Amino acid sequence: MKNFILGVIAVLLVLGLAGLAAAWLGWIPTNADADPSPLERRMAMSALDASMERHAPRLNNPVPPTAENLIDGMKIYTMNCSLCHGTLDQKPNTLGASFYPPAPDLVLDPPDDPDWHIFYAIRTGIRYTGMPAWGKTMNETDIWKVTAFLSHLQKLPPEVQDQWKKSFGVAPPTPSEGDHKHED
Repeated sequence: MKNFILGVIAVLLVLGLAGLAAAWLGWIPTNADADPSPLERRMAMSALDASMERHAPRLNNPVPPTAENLIDGMKIYTMNCSLCHGTLDQKPNTLGASFYPPAPDLVLDPPDDPDWHIFYAIRTGIRYTGMPAWGKTMNETDIWKVTAFLSHLQKLPPEVQDQWKKSFGVAPPTPSEGDHKHED
């Protein structure tokens, strides 16, 4: 049994060293204009979800989803998030698509995560994706307003929909338009 355990440890060490050697020798591509492989996408999403489950506190949004707060969240999203995560005029998002992995278009493919998950991702950022930790530059109330806006994108009250149309010249996507979740 002792030899078996030593053998497993040796194999793991060799695999780890081989991975480091591949990275140091430049065999692992680092270009951001490639599409992540399905395996890489699955592993990254699993790691992100596991990290969120382990580290993100299960907080309730202290900001009620009133029309005023949702409009504030929409304005904050437009100023800080839309460049990478999709503009409210629903035009193609070329900057977000140029990231590796590509930034999700949150307007056309709204998150279906709980508020605490969205809030944590915004506040702390997501390593290796270009998603900054907004908690260093934005106050928590504003982060919660963006969280409320994102979690209510498919069920915005009429006042918020009217403000969206007035500001961006298009109606918000309906659940049937924006509900095309990717299987990752």
